[in-house]
Amino acid sequence: MAVASRLAGKVAIVTGASRGIGRSVALALAAEGAKVVVNYASSSQAADAVVAEIGQMGSEAIALQADVSQSAQVDALFEAVIQKWGQVDVLVNNAGITRDTLLLRMKQEDWQAVIDLNLTGVFLCTKAASKLMLKQRSGRIINVTSVVGEMGNPGQANYSAAKAGVIGFTKTVAKEVASRGITVNAVAPGFITTDMTAGLGDKIGEEVLKTIPLGRFGHPEEVAGLIGFLAADPAAAYITGQVINIDGGIVMA
Repeated sequence: MAVASRLAGKVAIVTGASRGIGRSVALALAAEGAKVVVNYASSSQAADAVVAEIGQMGSEAIALQADVSQSAQVDALFEAVIQKWGQVDVLVNNAGITRDTLLLRMKQEDWQAVIDLNLTGVFLCTKAASKLMLKQRSGRIINVTSVVGEMGNPGQANYSAAKAGVIGFTKTVAKEVASRGITVNAVAPGFITTDMTAGLGDKIGEEVLKTIPLGRFGHPEEVAGLIGFLAADPAAAYITGQVINIDGGIVMA
């Protein structure tokens, strides 16, 4: 695959990039010429495989471990990136987990774990990136939210709350940093073929498909294509504070 040039000389951090949507995003940004930080929480083998794949494309990448819900680990992550490449131009806040169960059965630790990673992690990484981007007077931040943050979903009170929080956070930060040429947007995937949706089971999966006008689950590469546009395309320079759904039509406002 030939490396494009729209992100040549740029550095991109993708959290949760060892698999699923994050992996596809890392590959898409590398294809645009970016130097990519493949962040992972625990699977160094999977992250190293992504780095190797990017190397085969002719771009550069490094794998860095960090639990982005932990402030000290986020600080260490960004410090390592600055020491390596000296800048951060694109941040994709993708890392996320689910701990699904009905509200009355949900333990507080399951609530807190999802909020900590899916929402607090976005806060910590965006704050760290913003400090650098404000000095550079440029940057693009893309937060991965979800359609369940807009419409809710039984059994996902914690996940829905976190993803709705990401939407409000995105709009506020976009207003705060716009004067310095930084854009902040969110993408809201619907049901995408990842490990997360694989756990639905055939019966639930069939019921979900009935609610999707396009009649299929999306693919990680499709989400990565949208994120790549927001990160790299000159036309995206005038888009900020937006939530763009990529969901097969499941949410139509």
